[in-house]
Amino acid sequence: MAGNTIGAVSDVFADLVGQDEPVATLRQAAAAAARVVTGEQVAAGAMTHAWIFTGPPGSGRSVAARAFAAALECERGGVGCGECHGCHTTLGRTHADVRFVVPEGLSIGVNEMRALVLRAASAPSGGRWQVVVIEDADRLTEQAGNALLKAIEEPPPRTVFLLCTPSTHPDDISVTIRSRCRVVALRQPPADAVAEVLVRRDHIAADVAAWAAAAAQGHVGRAKRLANDTEARGRRDAVLSVPRRLTGVGACFEAAGALIKAAEAEAAEQLVETDASERAALEQALGAGGTGRGAAGAMRGAAGQLKDLERRQKSRATRSKRDALDRALVDLAGFYRDVLVTNLRAPVGVVHTDIAAQSEAAAGKWSAESTLRRLEAVLACRQAIDENVKPEIAVEAMMLNLWRG
Repeated sequence: MAGNTIGAVSDVFADLVGQDEPVATLRQAAAAAARVVTGEQVAAGAMTHAWIFTGPPGSGRSVAARAFAAALECERGGVGCGECHGCHTTLGRTHADVRFVVPEGLSIGVNEMRALVLRAASAPSGGRWQVVVIEDADRLTEQAGNALLKAIEEPPPRTVFLLCTPSTHPDDISVTIRSRCRVVALRQPPADAVAEVLVRRDHIAADVAAWAAAAAQGHVGRAKRLANDTEARGRRDAVLSVPRRLTGVGACFEAAGALIKAAEAEAAEQLVETDASERAALEQALGAGGTGRGAAGAMRGAAGQLKDLERRQKSRATRSKRDALDRALVDLAGFYRDVLVTNLRAPVGVVHTDIAAQSEAAAGKWSAESTLRRLEAVLACRQAIDENVKPEIAVEAMMLNLWRG
């Protein structure tokens, strides 16, 4: 991306990789928003109250929304300096007028959305904008979407809604909400742009960064994990060994079980500290460790709140498991894509450069049609899980289809 500074000042858009046109659009809108704050007249459409950020996984939907929110709160004319109080607190998710909605479970419910809309209707405390960032807006329930729609149709004068969703397809966001929002379409960043960020920002060796960027298929966060985390690399290696382990029906079920268990272990590893700290904080707030009849009575009456916490944590664990499984399926799809590219001698590079010999060997054994069927089996598994098919059933069916070809 051209330029990571504004004069001698940091840039909130610096980590939005390979998205020159969207960044230019957001800069212009933030500058117009700053003029609105000072009472100036701006051209119609220069700034709007509702935005949708779309793009494939890893394209930076939430990064773009957060950077735009920071630019809206920027105290230096909306440039998104990254150093003023408005930018700093927004990027740190502590700004009083910026709310981030990140679904812990599989969906965002109507009660949460109604409470959010009510809070967003108040005037901004800092005199600039109330900003609501809804990550994974495709997880809104129908009722929650209706509650949001009412707020978008009749927005308060200084409130901005930023929605992040994979696409504008009706399966991801309602047609009515889409019609009232301005869309910012992000693309999968090229591997060389991702590698450049890893080298510049995270001080990762150039050769490691290049490998990780290609293996992560343009996903900046995943590329960083692969470059730095040996366990993440081990999980990827296990996934990419699946094709050669499918030697029969029994092996298919074993591979499916291993993939599910690996996703569960990864999810549990990510959440164990968060779950424990949440429970400890709630118990402390409810009087755990206190003495006397009052404290004991308070803990007895707190059973409902603890049960609600456990329910939310279970829902979050389910989502985390599915996210981990989806990352594995993306890696597996990348392998079959590499086989197909090699088979057809397409003039593009392979994703998994470190196992190019394996994909080349597979291309010598499988026809292009058979490889395509295998790739489609992986993509069908992702879709089935997204439509709430039990992951174990979806993965077992996929493994059998991969074996049969």
